[in-house]
Amino acid sequence: MSLNKVIHKSKWFVFGILSSLIGLYPIIYFLIDRHFGLLSSKSEVLLNDQLWNINFYGHITLGGIALLVGWTQFSPKLRKRNIKLHRNIGRIYIVTALISSICGIYIAQFATGGISNIIGFTLSGVVWLLTTVLAYNSVIKGNIQLHQKFMIYSYAVCFSAVTLRICLPLLTSVAGNFSTAYLIVGWLSWVPNLFVAYYLINRNKQKLVKSI
Repeated sequence: MSLNKVIHKSKWFVFGILSSLIGLYPIIYFLIDRHFGLLSSKSEVLLNDQLWNINFYGHITLGGIALLVGWTQFSPKLRKRNIKLHRNIGRIYIVTALISSICGIYIAQFATGGISNIIGFTLSGVVWLLTTVLAYNSVIKGNIQLHQKFMIYSYAVCFSAVTLRICLPLLTSVAGNFSTAYLIVGWLSWVPNLFVAYYLINRNKQKLVKSI
């Protein structure tokens, strides 16, 4: 096996592992004390608000599923070998991403860190929602290349769940406190992902299939 193939498979392995582990991460919120992680920064009034809870758990649960299944959609082998499975997984991703993004937009209005993170996380949810809708709309119209492009952007925002959990502890260590780090990660977790998506789309223009 050539070195390039080894590197390519290693990247896919890391991508799949990170997506799967963080996709399963929301399970923790159902198993341990509610003051775990980001919930520890929320007030008791908010934690007892029914509408906020519905949206919070809807966001993390369905977002976790979207993250867990979405990465498999970028496998050319899956599309070629089992197009029906590819489409069914795609439907699961679309539904979970749409609902999770809407829930995310709602809970973003109560984001820790104030107005900067309210704007940052709201925009993240809006971009995720719009790119997912556009991805669905383009495939319905038979424009597969456009569908693939919007799906890459959509999953790039979805993948912010991973980049947030990688960046936050690093930034906390550098900044010396959680508050400053979280203000930065409200934007750093998803904006650079879009630039990476843009780079990948333009680098792989020849590989985007014309039809499925």
